[in-house]
Amino acid sequence: MKRKPYYQKKSIQRKWAAVLFSLVIAVLAACPAVPILAEEPAGSGPSNGEETVSVPEELGQLYAVSAVLLDGDSGRILFEKNGREARPMASTTKIMTCILALETLDEDMAVTVSEYAASQPKVHLGMRAGEEYRLGDLLYSLMLESHNDSAVAVAEAAGGSVEGFAEMMNKKAREIGCEDTCFLTPNGLDAEKDVDGEKKVHSTTAADLARIMRYCTMESPAKERFREITGTKDYAFSAAGRSFSCYNHNAFLSMMEGAFSGKTGFTGDAGYCYVGALEKDGKTFIVALLACGWPNNKSYKWSDTKKLMGYGLKNYQYREIYKAPELRPVPVLNGIPESGELTDTAEIGLVEVKEEGSRWELLMKEGEEVSIEQTLEESLEAPVTAGQTVGRIVYSLNGETVAASEIRTAGRVEAVSLSWCISKIIDNFLINF
Repeated sequence: MKRKPYYQKKSIQRKWAAVLFSLVIAVLAACPAVPILAEEPAGSGPSNGEETVSVPEELGQLYAVSAVLLDGDSGRILFEKNGREARPMASTTKIMTCILALETLDEDMAVTVSEYAASQPKVHLGMRAGEEYRLGDLLYSLMLESHNDSAVAVAEAAGGSVEGFAEMMNKKAREIGCEDTCFLTPNGLDAEKDVDGEKKVHSTTAADLARIMRYCTMESPAKERFREITGTKDYAFSAAGRSFSCYNHNAFLSMMEGAFSGKTGFTGDAGYCYVGALEKDGKTFIVALLACGWPNNKSYKWSDTKKLMGYGLKNYQYREIYKAPELRPVPVLNGIPESGELTDTAEIGLVEVKEEGSRWELLMKEGEEVSIEQTLEESLEAPVTAGQTVGRIVYSLNGETVAASEIRTAGRVEAVSLSWCISKIIDNFLINF
């Protein structure tokens, strides 16, 4: 048998390799792409393409798709994971419903139940159309048991209708500084609405939800009453010939020392949600979680809340950020000098006035530094009045302005006039004569 030359065998091998490679490519092209997914601890809910977030190592894995840790004192966000992404927020909505009712209504007023309020799905108090309830009792039903019918009854009492109350909710949200929140319902049930051809979804962000909770517990004129209601363990009342008992479902109140307020929530679109507040060691923290698991992941929100609160307590301490500026007199062009001499240059002294709302003591973690930027007019044109703003000092932390001062004139400087110049010339002439 005649053997083939070596180079001929190599050529045949290359041909077969090319054929096999072509077959593999054809098979792969015919198969659908299968994404490789990391295991998501947040359960089986929608991901909405959330970004990759750098989480401090000591926090470990967070279950929530969106999470925020906020300093209750300053309103500064200390940590966020997808904190600016809008998502449904379920019954955490009711913190806004409660605070608006407290601010606008008398708790002793009688609320008549409408057909629409009575038709709300579970969880509900079981009110019947035409019955009357004391508003204050309904607020406990709203915040402790999260009753949907109570939310609608309260909304109709305050806003005339659910739609009218939603307008009140959105207006208050804007006043607080929440630009990414859309309220459609007072109870947080999943909802969407077409407005001028644009689809609106009942939603908020973790950052906005934390801001709303801060307003409810730290800034509202009704904050003390809000704290009292949301911190109550149980409440009983009678109305319409029946007796009712309400129990607080915010289990976090007994999980960490200092926990004092919060609200849970769940819907099919929102998943488990939570917003809560804690005060300890002179610090106040607020945690907001959205899409923190779906059944059977009910405990995920407690795990994330404890991690975030613990992280804040351990890593953030109050630090004084104020530094007294060196303020030198500023020359005043065409101004009458204090010496009264024609040859001298007029100057004006300066004072610092701290701006209202500035925080001169901030919760900061190790490694954080405040940057200070000062702007000041190089010279002024006479006349200059006392208290005239001529500069500003801005204190920033991580790109966010946390405090500021205005630089103002300490006195006044009159402008040089022809009559003043003539009088000075005459004085000098007489002195030297």
